[in-house]
Amino acid sequence: MHVLRLPPDGLADPALDDFVRLTDVALRRKLEPAGGLYLAESTKVIERALAAGHRPRAVLSRAEWLPQLEILLGSFPDVPVYVGDDAALTAMTGFHLHRGALASMHRPELPEPADVLKGARRVVVLEDIVDHTNVGAAFRSVAALGADAVLVTPRCADPLYRRSVRVSMGTVLQVPWTRLPEWGTAAPLLHDAGFTIAALALADDAIDLDELERRTPERLALVLGTEGDGLSRAALAVADLTVRIPMLHGVDSLNVAAAAAVALWATRVR
Repeated sequence: MHVLRLPPDGLADPALDDFVRLTDVALRRKLEPAGGLYLAESTKVIERALAAGHRPRAVLSRAEWLPQLEILLGSFPDVPVYVGDDAALTAMTGFHLHRGALASMHRPELPEPADVLKGARRVVVLEDIVDHTNVGAAFRSVAALGADAVLVTPRCADPLYRRSVRVSMGTVLQVPWTRLPEWGTAAPLLHDAGFTIAALALADDAIDLDELERRTPERLALVLGTEGDGLSRAALAVADLTVRIPMLHGVDSLNVAAAAAVALWATRVR
């Protein structure tokens, strides 16, 4: 790696554009994903990104993390690592870099849905979830409970957004995922691959999760939507069955990541 001191005028240095004002949403959208980048925050997440075969472009760090970064970036001797103190790093990024290091990574090309589904037995479909924290937490549940892949709809939040990656503890870099087309095309893709589509929703014809657990299909796609509006009519229309999680004390819904965890545990491959 190539260690450089953070220049005093870092905000004006084009070489540091990847890290400038990361709280500015418009700028972030310009750089990621339109600019072909995503940000990996913390050495643990950087390690998982590198293990997934992703290429770093630049790194921002405090000095105490350099020994660990030197090990991680051994195969990338030309990658610039900009080092600064807390005040300088915060002034540049717009937030406190308490996890030590931040890397801009080249965004990998997304695979075709059919390739992600090949050989999979349990997949989770996230429909139009706009909260990046929920997306990241759902990926963590998927990784922990052994689902094979995540598929996100066209309007779902970006799994490689910094907050999603951080909340997922880097599991978005481990779990295979891609974007689906609209349901008119996506449903036949899932059915052709042998999947039963199960929509988690409150509906009059919904079966309890206990029943799905007793007769879980060999290949199952669990579809989850936003907590506010729930699944779209299009998603419910293409589902082979609708499933609800039995709850107590008048509670009718769970956070999407919690719902995914409960459903995956019940329908896990035994």
